[in-house]
Amino acid sequence: MPTRVNGPWWASLAIWVVVNAVNVLQGVGFVSRLRAGSMTTNHALGYAIAALALPAAVVLVAFVRAKAGWLAWVGPAVFLAFVALMAVVDYVAPIEFRSPVRPAVLVPYLTLFFGAILLMGLPMFSIDRRLWLVTVVSSLFLVGSMGAALCVGAA
Repeated sequence: MPTRVNGPWWASLAIWVVVNAVNVLQGVGFVSRLRAGSMTTNHALGYAIAALALPAAVVLVAFVRAKAGWLAWVGPAVFLAFVALMAVVDYVAPIEFRSPVRPAVLVPYLTLFFGAILLMGLPMFSIDRRLWLVTVVSSLFLVGSMGAALCVGAA
């Protein structure tokens, strides 16, 4: 296992854990909407996703200090921006933006969310293809559960 891959190896592995945890937690949140018919569990899981900002921030600092390339640090940075937006619109000053849809909030929310997942997961493609494939599977679980929740919600 390399000790340095465009930054410290431990930081690459830590952000891999973060992106997969986000995928699984949010996927479980979508599945809970199907079972419970409400966002209560999903809302609670949001706290766990927000807690992942701490390791993401540590990783971001490590990548910046190691002078890693932009692709290493941009994912954690975008994830931190997403968590800040999520904290405001979902917890601090809740705004209903999903239904009815408020594009001024929903578009940046989804762009930061999915952008963070893509940008945190992408570097692992060149570092360890097997670990990257785990991220592909967890991302497919997220997208599949989101699609199921949207279809049931629309029915």
